[in-house]
Amino acid sequence: MRTLRFKLAIAVAVVSALTVGAIAMATGDRSIDEDLTGYEEVPALSTPGVGEFHAFINKSAQEIRYRLTFSRLESAATQSHIHFENATNNGPIVVFLCTNLGNGPAGTQGCPANGGTITGTIRPADVGAGAAAQGLAAGEFDEFVRALQSGATYVNVHSADRPSGEIRAQIDVDRDRGRHH
Repeated sequence: MRTLRFKLAIAVAVVSALTVGAIAMATGDRSIDEDLTGYEEVPALSTPGVGEFHAFINKSAQEIRYRLTFSRLESAATQSHIHFENATNNGPIVVFLCTNLGNGPAGTQGCPANGGTITGTIRPADVGAGAAAQGLAAGEFDEFVRALQSGATYVNVHSADRPSGEIRAQIDVDRDRGRHH
């Protein structure tokens, strides 16, 4: 009898997990997990700096909740963004995550200069006009999500000695789909 209850409990857990996954897929919800290094910068850099970017896309709520953690940069962090471009080029800023330069939209949080963690939520109003010439206009949340899903965006952290960026990760939601979150 215990074996039957155990098997039934396992079956219920598996069905529940599959149902939650199917609902997330149907609504367009996705998780992002990326590791930032200097090797993904353009041009590639050798730096002790590292970082992690985790996010969850909730298309029905029109928001992306994120957490960015970074450390060991060669100099103080100055800003962090999500850019629109493929892995082999640098591209325009689409979303400000943090800045210490006073150049972000009103309400942009400061970056932890010596490393740390920032969290936030990206909404349509946070999608800037930096990539408008490439067809991704201000406020186009769904288009921004499609760019994230296609691998056409990257997240990076800029520093005082590396103003073009010290650590970077190309965001590829479809590649991340198989990872455990």
